[in-house]
Amino acid sequence: MRTKLLVLLAAVVLLAGVGIGYVRYVASRAAASDAPAVQGVSLGAQDTVAAVSTAPGERGRVVFVHDGRRDVSALSCTRFYAAGGAGVCLRPDGPLATYQVARLTSTLDVAETIPLVGVPNRARVSADGKLLAWTVFVTGDSYNNGRFSTRVGILDARTGDVVATLEDFAVFVGDRAYQAADLNFWGVTFLPDDNRFYATMSTKGHRYLVAGDIRAQTVRTVAYGGRTLENVECPSLSPDGTRLAFKAAVGGDPARGWRLSVLDLATGAVTPTAETRSVDDQAAWISTTTLAYAIPRGQGSDVWAVDADGGGRARVLIPDAASPAAL
Repeated sequence: MRTKLLVLLAAVVLLAGVGIGYVRYVASRAAASDAPAVQGVSLGAQDTVAAVSTAPGERGRVVFVHDGRRDVSALSCTRFYAAGGAGVCLRPDGPLATYQVARLTSTLDVAETIPLVGVPNRARVSADGKLLAWTVFVTGDSYNNGRFSTRVGILDARTGDVVATLEDFAVFVGDRAYQAADLNFWGVTFLPDDNRFYATMSTKGHRYLVAGDIRAQTVRTVAYGGRTLENVECPSLSPDGTRLAFKAAVGGDPARGWRLSVLDLATGAVTPTAETRSVDDQAAWISTTTLAYAIPRGQGSDVWAVDADGGGRARVLIPDAASPAAL
């Protein structure tokens, strides 16, 4: 009995240490090289799409697809994204049910790691590779009766500065300052200035598209024609910065599923894509005209592609894969 108590105490102390380290941002931020590079593959490769494999025998491995060839790397991730010659890998950290953020160099070496408190859900990198963002599921928020909540973190790879949670930012709904205990954020996508971003915010049963400012530490709802944009999630900015892809609730009701759609940022017009199945993913732009996203199948999923202008039809891009990113 004494031995069991000592083991339990040690586990509690270890978990507490992980939480404290995260809050202080520096407990486990150290360079590492535990993910060897793949011969001939770089995060700066052209005309290549990377993804996380869901195939038996290589599940969790990051794969690189070019001209029909599929190269399997030694890197394992729960969620993955890459841009600007840099990558982010959300992955398990040791035998306990804990995770970490791994910042990747262009050769897939791990430059640094940060402990995560929560289960990985979304990941993004700015177009130039300087900012990394992640979303995790967490439990324990008193307002949520034991259900999952979300947390967003952001790392500036240039300075090492970390935003632990967007819940510390000043929030504005319309022009009014807003405070609530049930604020949740997820699904970040960065603008080219390495400061502003779009994300999803939920509170009081509403889901808002929001625009954030890292330096000002503010988050504001987005409106067109005086109407706040609601019931959309997981935005993704197009390479030319003119459009925003997201999943929009069918008929404004999330219970009816999600339609992958594209917002014209100049006019506010929203165009549904030809993908009519419910898409529960943060789509990635693999070109200025095409979106990629995961659709579940059996115990895994496939990465599909569809035109962003509403035309064409959905087609399989990478079988047995998820978490796509165009390099």
